[in-house]
Amino acid sequence: MPFFEFITPLFLLLIIGGTFVGIIFGAIPGMTATMAVAVCLPLTYPLGLNNGLALLLGLYVGGISGGLVPAILLNIPGTPSSITTTFDGYPMTQRGEGEKALKIGICASLAGGIISLIALYLFAPALADFAIRFSYVEKFLIILFALSVMGALSANLLIGIFSGFLGIFISLIGTYDISSGGNGKHRLIPPGLEYWLDSGFSLLPVLIGIFGLSAILQEAENGMPLGLSRDKVRIGKSSKFSFSVFKGQALNVLRSSGIGTFVGILPGVGGSAASILAYTNAKTFSKNPENFGKGEPAGIIASESGNNGLTGGALVPLLSLGIPGDSTTALLIGAFTLQGIQVGPLFIGNNPDTWNAMIFAMLIANVAMFIMMFYAIRYVALIVTIPKHILFPIILMMCVIGAYTINYGIMFDVWTLLIFGLFGWLALKIRLEIAPFIIGFILGPSAEVYFVKSLESFGDLTIFFTKSWIAVLLWVLILGSIAGSVFINRRASQAE
Repeated sequence: MPFFEFITPLFLLLIIGGTFVGIIFGAIPGMTATMAVAVCLPLTYPLGLNNGLALLLGLYVGGISGGLVPAILLNIPGTPSSITTTFDGYPMTQRGEGEKALKIGICASLAGGIISLIALYLFAPALADFAIRFSYVEKFLIILFALSVMGALSANLLIGIFSGFLGIFISLIGTYDISSGGNGKHRLIPPGLEYWLDSGFSLLPVLIGIFGLSAILQEAENGMPLGLSRDKVRIGKSSKFSFSVFKGQALNVLRSSGIGTFVGILPGVGGSAASILAYTNAKTFSKNPENFGKGEPAGIIASESGNNGLTGGALVPLLSLGIPGDSTTALLIGAFTLQGIQVGPLFIGNNPDTWNAMIFAMLIANVAMFIMMFYAIRYVALIVTIPKHILFPIILMMCVIGAYTINYGIMFDVWTLLIFGLFGWLALKIRLEIAPFIIGFILGPSAEVYFVKSLESFGDLTIFFTKSWIAVLLWVLILGSIAGSVFINRRASQAE
């Protein structure tokens, strides 16, 4: 297929439409980019891979960027990655500079998204070419490293690691496939459920339940207000926006975008960590750190370029190693699964058309986000007034229909949606980490295959420590991530 042949009116419409819907989800507190992708994931099956990814990537970019609207206007982050945007965005709104703050954030979002896209285009193919040489041993250790990083960066190391291995445990429910080195018999299945769980829990209903239904349950528990009146959404006119506000901020933008991209590459860390690290670094290197938290434009620039830098970075490990960079890119695996394509080191080389389509879709999504939000910000700001009691029944209906139809009408998939929706809701209460759980659930079967195949090939556990210099390096990184987490937690407890 010649380059750009995938660009059709439908392809462009899906990108722009997905970006618009993503902005709506991001701008309404409680409805994140992850939720937008989860709800719309079943729609991608009849669209085909390229068009389906165009829709989902538009939702991803729009959802991350839309979170700045309530963060700046209402002091409520629309998405977790917009937490630090409230620090300086809301003080500017209180001074009557809401529109200026919003446009600063929108420009920074565009810069972060484009820089991370360049990093994706440059690094993902190189990493994939390197990963092709990995044996089963290195592939298993890569997954182990991903789980250790997620555990280390969780609020509690042990809970993070436990959540990841719980995900692996649940992913192994079903028939022990002979092709994986098994005996073809059932395992880990509660009595009486052998018929339903012969192939385990289906991935897509699990994802939709945890990221869609659980969010609705959480909002229902907290209570859903009728919505704000338009009079309460004031963006101010006292200070007009000028691009001169970015004078002297080039280093801040590059550094913050780079931090966001790097954090995105680390499996399961998330956008909130990216924005916090970017904001902290901007404050540390600022000539006027005392202004941060009082309406400093540099703080908004750091936060928004950092969290949008995550979008391209999180796709690097997904497309080159088959390991999701965050919860939203974990959902993208569902889109590939629907089309029967496996992501990993061979993906880019074997699917150049889809690779080019993803790069182009990300570029168009970032540009579309900027145009829609920058030139229509007064109308976009009114999104926060949409009542949730109208939106959530529609979303719930889409979740149920999507779960039921994803595997051609299996009712147990609807029960799976309910089970994991309740699980996601309860997990927040008992402080389980959702991101490690999901990535463990996705990577569990692969980890098992790589472990079993390694033993079949070499017959000795010591091979995991002596196979190659890459294996040794991965063990150093695994132990380093755990030791670093223990050190940081101990310092934090001593500070208290």
